[in-house]
Amino acid sequence: QVQLVESGGGLVQAGGSLRLSCAASGRTFGTNAMGWFRQAPGKEREFVATINWSGSSTSYADSVKNRFTISRDNAKNTVYLQMNGLKPEDTAVYYCARARTSGWTYRQDEYPYWGQGTQVTVSS
Repeated sequence: QVQLVESGGGLVQAGGSLRLSCAASGRTFGTNAMGWFRQAPGKEREFVATINWSGSSTSYADSVKNRFTISRDNAKNTVYLQMNGLKPEDTAVYYCARARTSGWTYRQDEYPYWGQGTQVTVSS
């Protein structure tokens, strides 16, 4: 069974930074792509970033490109999301998820495993 636990969320001023972590259980962590998604109040959950099984390839939503960086440490079963230059519109609950594929994907239906989420609030 796969369990994903996010941490690192909080309240930050616009322009600030946060680093989210997602710790995964299971010995097969290093074989699957991982992703970060977010859901703002009153909005649908949306794709943020994804990384392939080895960490050699990544993809980002246009809204976070050049500000956020996804990375992973397969030895620690952990995926990270470094968020710089945060804006009030980045306020959301952030979820990590494990894909059924080894290559990265932005499609939510390719992610059968999800964490509980961590709140990120950016004040103006």
